[in-house]
Amino acid sequence: MTNIDDGETSPTLRTPNKPAADDPPETVDWDAEAPTFDDEPDHGLREPAVREAWAARLREWLPHRACDVLDLGCGTGSLSLLATEQGHQVTGIDASTAMVALARAKLAGRPAVFLVGDAAAPPVGEERFDVILVRHVLWTLPDPGRVLRRWCGLLRPGGRLVLVEGVWGTVAPVGIPAERLYGLVAPLVSEAAVVPLGDDPLLWGKPVEDERYAVLARL
Repeated sequence: MTNIDDGETSPTLRTPNKPAADDPPETVDWDAEAPTFDDEPDHGLREPAVREAWAARLREWLPHRACDVLDLGCGTGSLSLLATEQGHQVTGIDASTAMVALARAKLAGRPAVFLVGDAAAPPVGEERFDVILVRHVLWTLPDPGRVLRRWCGLLRPGGRLVLVEGVWGTVAPVGIPAERLYGLVAPLVSEAAVVPLGDDPLLWGKPVEDERYAVLARL
């Protein structure tokens, strides 16, 4: 969420806690940040109410049957953990070796595999997954349209995209507006919808005023 958990898949793929011009995401050493990453309420999902808020969303967004989920930019694996608790098998990808190590420890003994890799070019085969789950990653990529086409190729027929994104900050906002992301996704899929998330403070551990949403799509 992640930030996905709330993670992203390279030093340039992480929603900054303070999305301002003096702290751009590409300058962050996410291996160094990994030990404290889960301290943010919507990263670690340690508060029961925040955790249940994300669990409820995943129950809505993921198939009710057991399926294969690709968690891109998985970070420390918080969303991956929720998905396995709901009966799914997860493959998580993150470029931060430290984040992947924490995710592996967090999900030890669960049906999950975590790999070090690039979210834009995941080291997995085509048509292997029923769901691609991505939180706060796509906005950082230089060519999100190309990346989305690649991701669609990793899904089985009828597969789903669950893309949690937003626009953060007021002075120097960063992110991708819902209208733009919907416009990129809609031509690639049979159906797509935007779900506003900014009006649910439990997801973030506090009230928020910026744009936060999910685009849900099906091939």
